[in-house]
Amino acid sequence: MTATSSTKESAEELDERLVRRSLVRGAMSRPELGAVVGALAVFVFFSVVADSFLETSSLSTVLYASSTIGIMAVPVALLMIGGEFDLSTGVMVTSSALVSSMFSYQMTANVWVGIGVSLLVTLAIGVFNGVMLSRTKLPSFIITLGTFLMLTGLNLGLTKQISGTVSTKSISDMEGFPAAQKVFASQLTLFDVDFQVTILWWFGLVAVATWVLLRTRAGNWIFAVGGGSDAARAVGVPVARTKIGLYMGVALAAWISGQHLLFNYDVVQSGEGVGNELIYIAAAVIGGCLLTGGYGSAVGAAVGAFIFGMTSKGIVYAQWEPDWFKFFLGAMLLLATLLNAWIRKRAEAS
Repeated sequence: MTATSSTKESAEELDERLVRRSLVRGAMSRPELGAVVGALAVFVFFSVVADSFLETSSLSTVLYASSTIGIMAVPVALLMIGGEFDLSTGVMVTSSALVSSMFSYQMTANVWVGIGVSLLVTLAIGVFNGVMLSRTKLPSFIITLGTFLMLTGLNLGLTKQISGTVSTKSISDMEGFPAAQKVFASQLTLFDVDFQVTILWWFGLVAVATWVLLRTRAGNWIFAVGGGSDAARAVGVPVARTKIGLYMGVALAAWISGQHLLFNYDVVQSGEGVGNELIYIAAAVIGGCLLTGGYGSAVGAAVGAFIFGMTSKGIVYAQWEPDWFKFFLGAMLLLATLLNAWIRKRAEAS
């Protein structure tokens, strides 16, 4: 009887599924913990050094700046969890806006027609990246770098050829513009403070992405292919379909961001977007995503975007030189990566 009891106790000790983790250990294993700690530190820092940082209007501005990054950072984080990169995201946003504007203007069509065409074109770019990755077996860095260069040239070349300049023509007087502007670039008033609708798009994408990752079979597939494509394929995970879907998710977010860019400013500069892809990736990394894939969260990427928003606007409110922005981003990226690595080691050890 004693031997049997001791055997059961040993089995329970060895089976990690039977071990009850404390709330502290559970929190330590979360990929977004480092980003949350960093966000609190940045918030406290700028609250002290910038008097206007805590004003309600300042919060609205910070959230807007965060949302323009976060809309893209969330699907980029999912793609990185799946083990891939996309260097074409910044110029893809501009491409989406250019297609909507130029198609509507040249065809003298309702702007919603241009929006629909832009959605199809942008999703096609995502499918192209995913199919090329699956068929050629080349690294996603090479595939999307090629897409980045092609889109950069197309944005400039086609805009000059069609419009005669590097920017699009105004479409503010065309049919459907006011309704589209309400969807993609309107302001919502809450407690006498104006908030951009992009904040709602951002929160919505975070909620959907978190549900997909944690509550669906597709989420399991994303973590599996990020952990190892060959092993995932061996257990029946549709690796190619999963990665194509991830690239289409990035393209969908680029379309949303592109429509906001167009309907917020009316005209689009064809050279915009270059370099933004690094900001999206950095936000995802600060949020806890590993460059090797298989680890991360949508919430972490959202917090990483929030850190970017606080830093970019906090420097302005503190009346510092804007040149310090990139320095702070680089420092936060390194510190967040080191902190995330330490947290992950502690989580694995426990």
